[in-house]
Amino acid sequence: MQEFFITIDCEVQMLKKILKFLGVGAVIIFLAIFFINFYILEKSVDYIYKNIENVPKSQVALILGAKVNADGSMSDVFMDRTLKALELYKAGKVDKLLVSGDHGLAEYDEVNAVKNFLLKRGVGKKDIFLDYAGFDTYDSIYRAREIFQVDSLVIVTQEFHLPRAVYIARALGIEASGYVADRQEYVKASLFALREALARVKAFGNVILGSEPKVLGEAIPIYGDGTASWD
Repeated sequence: MQEFFITIDCEVQMLKKILKFLGVGAVIIFLAIFFINFYILEKSVDYIYKNIENVPKSQVALILGAKVNADGSMSDVFMDRTLKALELYKAGKVDKLLVSGDHGLAEYDEVNAVKNFLLKRGVGKKDIFLDYAGFDTYDSIYRAREIFQVDSLVIVTQEFHLPRAVYIARALGIEASGYVADRQEYVKASLFALREALARVKAFGNVILGSEPKVLGEAIPIYGDGTASWD
């Protein structure tokens, strides 16, 4: 019986050590997430604008992809990004529009939905560039530099998303600013914010590790003809 209690006591002590280790690990992870988020927010805050008059003149507005509905129409988030980019173009803040999104499958097409919308609103064909392999924010911005040879850009996306996007762009050597695309309250705003806290950690890792996109390819310079990027 004494041996039984000794065994139980050893197991309890081991369990306490494991729980203590897990607790310390959880604290370290929480602090890492907190400080990475703080760092990214601080590095980007001076380059994010809500007032169009303050947005620096740049080569191109980068419209980051978002959900397209089953009928091919843009989600509210995506539509707002497109409308805000169109504002920049009409105001002469950018000369070109680069639409970066997911068109990895024939039946799902983010970029052409935006292209067709812009054409109907008077944007010149040569000024619209399409990136079919913008599968995430990091890939979109990396490809803007490598494939489209962008030196300066205005990233157009929602306010919660801009710090990460601007941080990535500037870390990759692009003269980047951000223009807030929020035109309404979004149903999933709380979920967006929670996911973004973790996405910033991933972006930080991508930058530190020098990750490359899933897809690269031949150059299509942003100062050329945008139709060269169409399918």
